[in-house]
Amino acid sequence: MDPESLRLTALAPPSPPPEADLAGLYREHRTGLVRLAVLLVGDLETAEDVVQDVFARLQHRRPPDLTLAYLRTCVLNGSRSVLRRRAVMLRRTQRVTDLADSAETAVLIGESRRQVLLALARLPRRQREALVLRYYLDLADSEIALVMGVGQSTVRSTTARALARLLRELGEDE
Repeated sequence: MDPESLRLTALAPPSPPPEADLAGLYREHRTGLVRLAVLLVGDLETAEDVVQDVFARLQHRRPPDLTLAYLRTCVLNGSRSVLRRRAVMLRRTQRVTDLADSAETAVLIGESRRQVLLALARLPRRQREALVLRYYLDLADSEIALVMGVGQSTVRSTTARALARLLRELGEDE
């Protein structure tokens, strides 16, 4: 290197290590990502595991442009994997009991919210994802399409079908 480059390098502030960026993203978006995963997988412990796994994987292999949309996509994919594993497990074993919330959780969320969550859990995966991304995260069609990897028109039609089915599940016909 020439002396001028060395002097400019010495004057430039050191760039933070990439781990600091990841830690900042974790602190800033962890709660929202866990909430997204809870709505998809149905329980807090698994949702926290999904988010933790996403950040652990990103520690070793990270895309150059790490964005919140990318993190949401990773959490969505991690939730899908959890749900697939659950489905395989349920197919291989006898259905023992439905997953039940603890007494404390049931009291806290109330009966109507529990019914909505149960109805949401009965929706097909893609419909559930579309509703959660639209109404919980308040994402636009373009953002939902990016996260789900589908077209915007697919997002709109899936959301409309999901709402109609959710209303039928809840016994609130239009």
